[in-house]
Amino acid sequence: MGVRFSNISRFIILLVIIVVSGAACTQYKVPDYSDVASCEGCHTDLAYLREVYTPDSVAPVGGCGGEAPHYEPYERVFMDKEDSGYKSFKSGYHDIGCTSCHGGNNGTHEKEIAHSGDFVKHPSENYQENCGGCHADIANNFDASLHQGTGQKRKVTMRMGLSGPGEFDQLPAHQIEGYNANCATCHGTCGNCHVNRPPIAGGGLSDNHQFERNPDMLGICVSCHTSRGGHAYLGVAAGTDADVHLTKAGYECLDCHTGMELHGNGDSTVLHRYAYSELPKCENCHDAIAESNNYHKKHIGDFNCQVCHSQDYNNCGSCHIHGEGARVPSYMDFKIAKNPIPETKNFEYALVRRTLAAPDNWKEYGVDEYIEFDEHPTYNFTTPHNILKITSRTDVGSDHCASRCHIRTEADSTFNRNLYLFESDLLEWEKSATTHITVDGSLPAGWFN
Repeated sequence: MGVRFSNISRFIILLVIIVVSGAACTQYKVPDYSDVASCEGCHTDLAYLREVYTPDSVAPVGGCGGEAPHYEPYERVFMDKEDSGYKSFKSGYHDIGCTSCHGGNNGTHEKEIAHSGDFVKHPSENYQENCGGCHADIANNFDASLHQGTGQKRKVTMRMGLSGPGEFDQLPAHQIEGYNANCATCHGTCGNCHVNRPPIAGGGLSDNHQFERNPDMLGICVSCHTSRGGHAYLGVAAGTDADVHLTKAGYECLDCHTGMELHGNGDSTVLHRYAYSELPKCENCHDAIAESNNYHKKHIGDFNCQVCHSQDYNNCGSCHIHGEGARVPSYMDFKIAKNPIPETKNFEYALVRRTLAAPDNWKEYGVDEYIEFDEHPTYNFTTPHNILKITSRTDVGSDHCASRCHIRTEADSTFNRNLYLFESDLLEWEKSATTHITVDGSLPAGWFN
């Protein structure tokens, strides 16, 4: 039998419920979001960013330099009010209001609303519109910047049977997707150097949204130019020394590589970096090198300077883009070949570096093989940033310089052959593309005596 309540009992119970509920309501406080109801309010409050952040949905960027350092999404966009970088940003002329560059909606704590409408995460992707108002010359010239990946796009398109970088947008959609997801993580626009860390360095703000006029050499430049530039320059690789321009002169990247070079000079006809007129030249600092010693007098037009003055440098090859990576693991080597770009550099022989090129580079993006893979060799002209005055080739002692460079045979032993690129050094699928720059049959016959 159920319990029966009188009307008075029901009234008392109802009154108790109302009182208790009222007490509970008086203890509940509506959240006050006024402190974070703006772009800066949110992005300067780390605790709130942790509450509303969206976890990563794709694997972090990797590459020749290894996996990127990991920063949580909320760490990448946090601006610390107490940090000098934030204070410099706030006192500088780039503090023009967040929505002026990023679009979206200010005045709200709701992430979805703030990042809706015309919101853009990286404004400098539209550099003509967002940067050109104040930096017109740079923005107008940047289409020709080598940081746009012009040379790389050129080889990709030509190996696909197209004419060059101007036809990049005609590549299969998945191949463009693969390029943007991998190669373009270094090749970027203004913000990649002046505001953010490159994706390969972890991404996100590098210094609390401060705009750095001169990007930090280690944090920015070397993050992208890792194994093929920065680490060589710093002498990171086993058995190598830091470049003499660092140890003796203390040069950083921008001491040689000017803003005009990095931003572009408006010359849209540049097809690769060695054809670019703004590149630094050894003779810019080293006057009269052609007559400075007998070795220069003999070989100044035969070899690029690095043939004598570079150390071993990093190579790798045969890469599945975003697949298993380089199937020829990175290795230190030194190879002299016939100059692969004689139309640009007037040397008979030059140093070359093995590239990642392989017929099936884009297999993971639906392109089984390049259409015209043999359009370019698998070894590139190279200028390693690991210069020394005295190397294994210039340290001749009492011997003649030929003893360090010329291939010779003594008592059934062959010396210096390893310095040169022969057809026998190539993998089978490399030969048709690369044999024409190997030294087979081109070296003086007397060298082999």
